Amino acid sequence: MKIKEIIVVEGKDDTTAIKRSVDADTIETNGSAVNSETIEKVRRAQKSRGVIIFTDPDYPGEKIRKTIAEKVPGCKHAFLAKEAAIAKNGKGLGVEHAAPETIREALKDAQLMHETILEEITQEDLITAGLIGGEGSKERRIMLGKLLKIGYTNGKQLHKRLMMFQISQKEFAEAIAIVRQEGKNE
Repeated sequence: MKIKEIIVVEGKDDTTAIKRSVDADTIETNGSAVNSETIEKVRRAQKSRGVIIFTDPDYPGEKIRKTIAEKVPGCKHAFLAKEAAIAKNGKGLGVEHAAPETIREALKDAQLMHETILEEITQEDLITAGLIGGEGSKERRIMLGKLLKIGYTNGKQLHKRLMMFQISQKEFAEAIAIVRQEGKNE
């Protein structure tokens, strides 16, 4: 699988995992303090080929994603579920630990976050769906993030991410139906 866009990752091990999974070029941020030189590389890549931001599913990874998205608009975003990014020995979390098939799937599902945001799903909808402030809400958000391919978020971030990805009321309702069904099957 050849990827046209340049993939932004955190480090060398992530690049190795990407190259093991797909034919692609990467830019490494080398940590969460993204410097101006890296931002310029990402800007140039965005203009010439497009960019997919593919960081670890943890706080530093989200910080990198947010920094780059703010400074270089129009990047696509690929997400990994936390459990898909855990090292086999259980020590470590990151893109470098994901299986090649999981990496290919995440890159195939990369999405564009939109700046002009329409609110189709309200905060009230999230509360009604049991995604905020109730027992099991975190587990439901994890499942919803996987189904909609928008990554895990806490309750506060969820509303914003649904709007950024312009998740429709229909998509949301279909995903919530699956989340509820899965909840009954446990």
